[in-house]
Amino acid sequence: MLLGLSSGSAGAEDLRVRYVLRESIESRLREYGGTNFERGATLNRMFVDAGCGEHLSEQRVRFSKPPNVICVLPGTSGRVIIVGAHFDRVPESAGVADNWSGAALLPSLYESLSFEPRRHTYVFIGFTDEETGLVGSRFYARNMTPEQVAATDAMINMDTLGLAPTEVWTSRSDERLILALVSAAKYMKLPLNGLNFERVGSTDSESFKARKIPRITIHSLTQKSENDQILHTSKDKLSAMNLDYYHDTYRLMALYLVYLDYLLGEPETAGARSP
Repeated sequence: MLLGLSSGSAGAEDLRVRYVLRESIESRLREYGGTNFERGATLNRMFVDAGCGEHLSEQRVRFSKPPNVICVLPGTSGRVIIVGAHFDRVPESAGVADNWSGAALLPSLYESLSFEPRRHTYVFIGFTDEETGLVGSRFYARNMTPEQVAATDAMINMDTLGLAPTEVWTSRSDERLILALVSAAKYMKLPLNGLNFERVGSTDSESFKARKIPRITIHSLTQKSENDQILHTSKDKLSAMNLDYYHDTYRLMALYLVYLDYLLGEPETAGARSP
């Protein structure tokens, strides 16, 4: 499916998204099983299946840890947008919502954007060992050269999706990126809430804040999910997910990433004008 909409910028082309079939989205979500090493290997294979074999790599972080899995969609400019999600889980949990839900969307988002040239280079990263202290994202961010940092316009982080409608962690997100997401959600008539969850700890976006890269974290945590004790327990399983919410989040994220391709090429004074 192709969706076209005006970027709101004079002379700009229409924004276009090719949505992956819902059956494929849900099939990738169901491949959550295995150890963290096996989950990383599954993510690697799913990127290949999505067409990313030529620009797919692994970044070794520690000898005893799975590597970061990195898929690059080259752009026509020197600007970069990073899209990340951790694929590891805690031992007590199947880790479906936290965070196979985010990692499994990365190949689908690559597929949604890759059918035509983009201005930005998109770097899709499955981060290792977020649960043990943001190990993978810290390693990646710390090893970025000053030139790579300067070229990066945004880091989009997805962590724990599909428990509720799409939410944004406002205290761990930059205002311009929030306003752009609000604009995309309004266009699609999809719900979007701002909810901070400081008590659950940190998330991979903060590794990039340390390098002064604009970042945003998308999630679905609510008071209900906390009361139900889903996070980091045996209750984090497929039956805890709402697949309608999950699919809506995927659709919103695909459009959002294309919108950012145009918006972040404009002066900041332009703001996040409606798509």
